[in-house]
Amino acid sequence: MDVIQAGIGIGIGAMVVGAGCLLWGMRFKDRGAYTPRPQPGQLYGAWDELAYWDPLPHARELCEENAIGGGRWEDRGRLNVPGPFYCGRTGGEGRGALFAPWHVLRDESGAEFVYRQPADPVELRAVVTAAWSDPAGGYAWDGDRRWTPESVRAWWAGRGGVRDWIGERLAEPEREAGERESLRDFAAYLDDGLEDDLRGYLFWLIEGREPGLYEELPKL
Repeated sequence: MDVIQAGIGIGIGAMVVGAGCLLWGMRFKDRGAYTPRPQPGQLYGAWDELAYWDPLPHARELCEENAIGGGRWEDRGRLNVPGPFYCGRTGGEGRGALFAPWHVLRDESGAEFVYRQPADPVELRAVVTAAWSDPAGGYAWDGDRRWTPESVRAWWAGRGGVRDWIGERLAEPEREAGERESLRDFAAYLDDGLEDDLRGYLFWLIEGREPGLYEELPKL
């Protein structure tokens, strides 16, 4: 009986250690579980009435240390989509893409990048989880102070190169199924959705406030 109890104790201890390792790096005030990106119509809130939703006040509520990493603007990859969140030098382990597959991918060097900015609290939690999972602390959320209307328009003008990169990655046979799905999602987003989101973001940068759904937005 003592042997059985000891075995059970060791098993429980291993489970606790495993859970602790899984939570390492996630510094949420409530440590909630990651929820997959909802389908349209599953989540409603004030963000549904906006052409651009500012996620930073909600992000600061989630994070104990009022930061998600020390990523440097100078180190960001060209594939990071304009917005408050971006990646500088990341750990290269691809953890972010596991926690936020609808927002984060890896480039050819293994560095992570944000290809879709969070548009509601559920998506925000996924991105912040991805940030805290990076052992190098390479994420940052100061993009609003870095992007300008001119640089946003320049990024959009060069989207053909981004599309070519996606095509090249999809043509590589070693790509895993999950990564292929995210790459296809990025391609679809480039074709339908990203332009509207960037126009809303331009309004935010120029006017300093969140635009309503039916307000006139600047052109890209």
